[in-house]
Amino acid sequence: MKALSVRQPWAWAIIHSTKNIENRGWPINYRGDILIHAAKTCTKKEYQLAREFCQGMGVVIPELISLRRGQVIGIVTIVDCKFSQVASGWGMPGQYHWKLENPREITPIPYIGRLGIFEVPDDLVMEVAA
Repeated sequence: MKALSVRQPWAWAIIHSTKNIENRGWPINYRGDILIHAAKTCTKKEYQLAREFCQGMGVVIPELISLRRGQVIGIVTIVDCKFSQVASGWGMPGQYHWKLENPREITPIPYIGRLGIFEVPDDLVMEVAA
């Protein structure tokens, strides 16, 4: 199954909160389910900036120490992708806004993430997503 690594706390916000836009510098033509992999790396500064942004969106995120990292944590459906020069909700200006729907938490799967879209073996996913 296709997967995308997202840094914390953004991965948490996609699966557990209201983050329905993923900002990327490149478009995606794929539509359908994709795994959300919580990237292993997150600096305290990145976390603090994200936390402040989330608070502005009315979302209180867990402490960094409690966020899962280096694991596939959920599934979401990509339904659209549009470039935007303006900020809107979770969308940042000058980025492709991947529109996300139907986030589902799964039993976490330890996995090494990669850049771009990557594949996670179906047998690993079927055990926890059934």
